[in-house]
Amino acid sequence: MLKTLLSRIQPLFIGLAALFIALLVRSQWDTLRSYPWRLHGGWLAVSGLFMLASWGVEVGIWQALLRLVGGRLPYTAAFRIWFLSAVVRYIPGNIWQPLSMTLYCQRWGIRPEASFMSAALYQVVNLLAAAPIAGVYFLWSGNWGLLTNRLGGVAPWLIPVGLLPVAVFILKPGWLISVINWGLRKVGRQALAMQLSSLNLLRLLVIGVCNWGLWGLSFAALTFALGNYTPLQMGTLLPHLVAVYAIGSIIGLISFITPSGFGVREGAFYLLLVPLLDGGVVTVAALAMRLWTMAGEAMLAGLSALLGRTWPMPTAEGTLRGKPT
Repeated sequence: MLKTLLSRIQPLFIGLAALFIALLVRSQWDTLRSYPWRLHGGWLAVSGLFMLASWGVEVGIWQALLRLVGGRLPYTAAFRIWFLSAVVRYIPGNIWQPLSMTLYCQRWGIRPEASFMSAALYQVVNLLAAAPIAGVYFLWSGNWGLLTNRLGGVAPWLIPVGLLPVAVFILKPGWLISVINWGLRKVGRQALAMQLSSLNLLRLLVIGVCNWGLWGLSFAALTFALGNYTPLQMGTLLPHLVAVYAIGSIIGLISFITPSGFGVREGAFYLLLVPLLDGGVVTVAALAMRLWTMAGEAMLAGLSALLGRTWPMPTAEGTLRGKPT
């Protein structure tokens, strides 16, 4: 009942997100017209390189999680599946990407429960890896964006609250296993024999933190490519841009109301960065990062599809058509 309701109203949320972005651009129109815009090719290339590096790390994290729940994929196959599935996450529903990944993984003889749970675990790791970044950033900068004055004395308490799930996740991995297997049994699926340990989870979280750093550097480089900044200004803005990218992205992911946090992520960037940058600059940088990421994913998905003609994936029965991946 609830799932049906959400699937029907999600297009409305997408429309509201698009309206929010349109109103945001309109409110900053004077700044947008008067700002000395440019596109520096060097910084754009740096942004692209950091983006490619972060995608490479993301695939490695997912591959490791898949292995922990009993599935094994060559890295090249995991890379292709990741991008062939990534482009469908913009379809309303928020389930198409893990479903697509599950179908591709079945060709490699991987149980649907394992592939689906590896995708879910990846989101957990991704979410929790941003918490230390947020905690350090808010403690260091004291910048809560437009909410700084309103939060007042409550702000310091929000940091340990946000870090608590990270500690539980690392110290009690058995709880996570129990919850996942309980959910599988409830839907009539066989429980997974997971090999999750505190050390494994801690290692993945550290890699996840580094991955958010790569994404933040990509966002910062793109922002620098769009404007005219002095080295001092770039040095001052860099830690804010890197941290806020992770924080805003996670706010978008946990919103669950639009695909990939469309509109929500951009609003979070605006909320946190306006005290540091003009609203128009933040708006354009946020939207440009969205388009830049989508363009990169589309190109890599197309490349993965083309490579499929030379190195086909296994069939549904698990036998290769031609050369192995």
